[in-house]
Amino acid sequence: MSGLATLLLLSPFFAIIAFVFIYPLAQLLYISFTEPAPTLDNYARVVTNPVYARVLMRTIWTAVLVTGLAVLLGFPVAYFMSRARGTTAALVGTCVILPLWSSVLVRTAAWSFLFQREGLINSGLMALGITSEPLRLLYTQGAVVVAMTHVLLPFMILPIFGSLRAIPNDYLRAAAVLGASRFATFREVLLPLSLPGIASGSLLVFLTALGFFITPALLGSPQELMIATLVSQQIREVLDWPFASALVGVLTLFVTLLALIFSKTLRFDRLMGAQS
Repeated sequence: MSGLATLLLLSPFFAIIAFVFIYPLAQLLYISFTEPAPTLDNYARVVTNPVYARVLMRTIWTAVLVTGLAVLLGFPVAYFMSRARGTTAALVGTCVILPLWSSVLVRTAAWSFLFQREGLINSGLMALGITSEPLRLLYTQGAVVVAMTHVLLPFMILPIFGSLRAIPNDYLRAAAVLGASRFATFREVLLPLSLPGIASGSLLVFLTALGFFITPALLGSPQELMIATLVSQQIREVLDWPFASALVGVLTLFVTLLALIFSKTLRFDRLMGAQS
């Protein structure tokens, strides 16, 4: 099939993307530069006001924490999935994929019940004698990080699972025959060969966490405000669309730069499975 024919076949898809994504984003960016007058004041306000700079840094730090926790928790699960067979493999795979079919709102609401003063976690800690009174778990950054990690964990597990699944068992057996310990096998064989999956999963989780709205809005407090919640407040409560658009512009610029860095340094096309 010629390049022109391929382009014609894909043109409806490109048209939909341009209409539902590029056009609204371009409109937002246009507003950020032109209202109330052609100016860069909206962006200067984002950069120079320490309150908004802290919100931006808190958003990035929260995304880093969520990504790190997702790697630590997701790698063992992905490894177990890649080595499981039969009913066990199907059961583990279902447990990983099933949460993706449920609403993020439902999963966040479930965490809010667990984190309440009389919730299961506080009741368990008091029953075990670890604490004498209920801890403040709800409306903290810790609650936001834990719930976001749970919601985004499948997006880390599945890419790592793909990388681990592609590693032949012969490599691991050869390392064992040559006298490598389990830790040495993990460090020298398993971890390097699974890096493409870890990198693609980390990028997916990090970029998604940057724009997360529901979980920080329900489980966080005003002191743990993140940029998506701030954008929502500016639009719905303050009605300051130009400044909200500038916040979106800063976040879009950061995400674009990050994606370009990943693409240049880690060969994003190869991480996604393209042949060199």
